[in-house]
Amino acid sequence: MALATALCGVSLLSGCSADVDADGTPGPGWIPMPEASGTATPGPAPVPDLAAAASEVPADEAFDPAKVLAATGDAPYAATLRMISEMNGVSSQTMSGRGNFNGPFTGRMKMNPGEFTTEVIMTDDTTYVRVADGAGAEWKGVPRSGTDSPASYEGYAKLLLDAGPSARRGMEEQDGIATYHLSGRLGLAQIASVDPRIHTSMKAKGVTGFDVDQWIDDQGRTIRFEQRFELRGVQVANKATFGDFGPAEKFAAPTNG
Repeated sequence: MALATALCGVSLLSGCSADVDADGTPGPGWIPMPEASGTATPGPAPVPDLAAAASEVPADEAFDPAKVLAATGDAPYAATLRMISEMNGVSSQTMSGRGNFNGPFTGRMKMNPGEFTTEVIMTDDTTYVRVADGAGAEWKGVPRSGTDSPASYEGYAKLLLDAGPSARRGMEEQDGIATYHLSGRLGLAQIASVDPRIHTSMKAKGVTGFDVDQWIDDQGRTIRFEQRFELRGVQVANKATFGDFGPAEKFAAPTNG
């Protein structure tokens, strides 16, 4: 079960198919599924927002998000990230680590879905998982399909811009970084073009669209990303922050993998 949960966990990043696990457990994106009754899966106490409160940005640091995104290249880059999934305002899962973006996702993550901690390493061809329960924990490897369709955060930002002036919330400082805040609702058909696996999974669950808030820096990289929707009567929110950007890195298989 831990392996299945971890595979669901990385699907938001890698685009891998994790809608139904090997043991039959359903799981859209990287969130645990609510029970059919609409009651949220029990989790830790509510957590504060991931990002620091927004503040004003000096005029000389302002930029046009459309021009920034138009100039964004396709070179992969590495970043640290932290993600929190909430159900009815209660944290149900966290994920943190470092990985490569703007291309097929590889990286090393630590996940806390409930009462256990799971480590995940994704290389070019294999996903390795182990439950971090002390010495002697063994890695288990699952081949990647070769048809991964990673989420395009740049694509999400462009969809929001296409919504028109209402999506432009203006410049905000996030954790000391000048960012542009974009916000709007994206229909499921739109999401198919930037996040095809999540589109397929959400469509099967009856989700019709997402409310999205996104903050990008002056290089078009996502600094903060929040996604909200209703699933089986439960209000779900996925919140992520990104930082410590650098060139793409190599993530090797574990030594006992």
